Amino acid sequence: MGELPSLSVLGRRARQPFGVPGKGDSDMARAIWSGAISFGLVTIPVKLYTAVSRKSVKFNLLDAESHARLKQKRVSSVTGDEVPWNQTVKGYEITKDTYIVIEDGELDALAPEASRTIDITDFVLQSEIDPLFYDSGYHLVPDEIARKPYALLSRALEESGQVAIASFVMRTKQYLAAIRPEEGRLVLSTMIYADELVDPIEIGGLEGLADIEVSDAELTMANQLIETLAGDFTPEKYEDTYREQVLELIERKSNGEVGPVEVVTPAASADVVDLMAALEASVAAAKEARKRHPTAQEAAAGDADELPEAKTA
Repeated sequence: MGELPSLSVLGRRARQPFGVPGKGDSDMARAIWSGAISFGLVTIPVKLYTAVSRKSVKFNLLDAESHARLKQKRVSSVTGDEVPWNQTVKGYEITKDTYIVIEDGELDALAPEASRTIDITDFVLQSEIDPLFYDSGYHLVPDEIARKPYALLSRALEESGQVAIASFVMRTKQYLAAIRPEEGRLVLSTMIYADELVDPIEIGGLEGLADIEVSDAELTMANQLIETLAGDFTPEKYEDTYREQVLELIERKSNGEVGPVEVVTPAASADVVDLMAALEASVAAAKEARKRHPTAQEAAAGDADELPEAKTA
């Protein structure tokens, strides 16, 4: 067996952003859609770039003995024979093992008309949109000739606190979308439709939560814990530790080491704990952690430097 790639190579492979070309291609991200924002009588030519790069470690299914890669086959559930692609059709199951066959041509006739416009239909306050409606994120990049109207729309949205609701067609699928300003730029988020949200009423265990009584002391302590842990959102400090551990395991095994990476996690207690005691302990632990934080130590040192010299007896 030849030399296996190092973790740095594995990490780059796992972190390869969607839309960023691989080896031999341009280093610049590629637009996945191009068209124009239709804003009243104003047209703003733009390109759409993905704003999210999903990170995961992908595995192939292998034969346990030979380590040969396994291939999936399309096999008839009746005869057991393999069926080639050109002999397959789409079917919608209406009852057990009963299907309605739909031809590709029939679906093509129903496909939304291809267009190159993102049609803004409404403006709504951003605070009115439940984050559950947001799906995938994209960057909208203007053509050189459209930079001014692009900037105008961005600033108008920012000053008004509004979000543009729009629709557009990409790859034969119609999307609902929200366009919002972000530091002078415009970002687009595709949205799910209202009937795609799961109604909380359909989920057991959520009834009557608003009627549960909590004491003023408990609420005060909970608010104190929130205040102690409050701070600016810094997304860079949150990491997918599981993915990193998987990559570490792969590197160890590629170097001839055996055995999984030992991960110790505290066992969850099955006992019912006193809520006030747990809150008080949490607040104390959070305050102690803040004291140990480098920025807190620097601030304390700065305050000490500013104090007048103590008089000795």
